[in-house]
Amino acid sequence: MKVGVHALRNELSRCLAEVRRGRAVAVTDRGRVIARIVPAAGPTAPATATATATATATATATERSIAEGRITPAKRRKRPAPQPVRTAGTVSDLVLGQRR
Repeated sequence: MKVGVHALRNELSRCLAEVRRGRAVAVTDRGRVIARIVPAAGPTAPATATATATATATATATERSIAEGRITPAKRRKRPAPQPVRTAGTVSDLVLGQRR
């Protein structure tokens, strides 16, 4: 099913009903396809999910991607940010002093 951007705004519920039925919806702008709305591969979390459930779903997606070989885990942890440098003046004063 193809639908223009303007029609998508006006008929979003109908387009999403088509997606729920398993059909893909191609969104067009001036006759050219710019996006596709496709059914999710699996069940999605409800909109009222707690932050913990969302974090668990994200971790599960990450673990699944690692198992499928689409991403590789980090080899080492990120370094902590360095401590800020304390100065008597502003950064602009320091730069100006280095230019002289």
